[in-house]
Amino acid sequence: MGVNIILLGPPGAGKGTQAQRLVANRGMVQLSTGDMLRAAVKAGTPVGLQAKAVMDAGELVSDAIVSALIGERLDAAEAEGGAIFDGYPRTEAQAEALDVLLAERGKTLDHVIELAVDEDALVERITGRFTCASCGAGYHDSFKPTQVEGVCDVCGSTEFKRRPDDNAETVRTRMAEYRAKTAPILPIYEARGIVTRVDGMAAMDAVGAEIDAILDR
Repeated sequence: MGVNIILLGPPGAGKGTQAQRLVANRGMVQLSTGDMLRAAVKAGTPVGLQAKAVMDAGELVSDAIVSALIGERLDAAEAEGGAIFDGYPRTEAQAEALDVLLAERGKTLDHVIELAVDEDALVERITGRFTCASCGAGYHDSFKPTQVEGVCDVCGSTEFKRRPDDNAETVRTRMAEYRAKTAPILPIYEARGIVTRVDGMAAMDAVGAEIDAILDR
């Protein structure tokens, strides 16, 4: 019987990496609402066609459509290892809808895991990233500088690039958005005693081990 979890974490906390780990190691299914919407629209499923009409009209996709999408995916046999909810729920109404969707299938939400981060450290982690413009090798000002300053360790190129949105202002804005989105749902799950915070600033493997320990409880 799979476990069903909500994985929370601001951009840069490593949520995507940990979700991929759980998919690979435990056969869990990552239910990311944005990805599911795009896939359903592309596949032309009944819910996808409905969503496409709404998006073509420039409107926001309703909770009912998102819930139907998630229900569709939960019914797919691949959710054997359990589901990782990503980007949903974001409101109290969605949290209630998720309870109903799971209950209809004899399932419950087992854990809400938040990758907690130190905002200043996260800013340093993200703003320090750069890549070789030639071969794409990744570096970091503080944690993984090139061996010879200004020269790629891998291919010897001297051209590097940084993502334009990897700046302090953008990171702090994303953090504020993240807090605003999780603020409505965290108290609901805290009241049920299913929220666990993991140090998202720890090494990737340490974070993964901690998440495994929570799921194996």
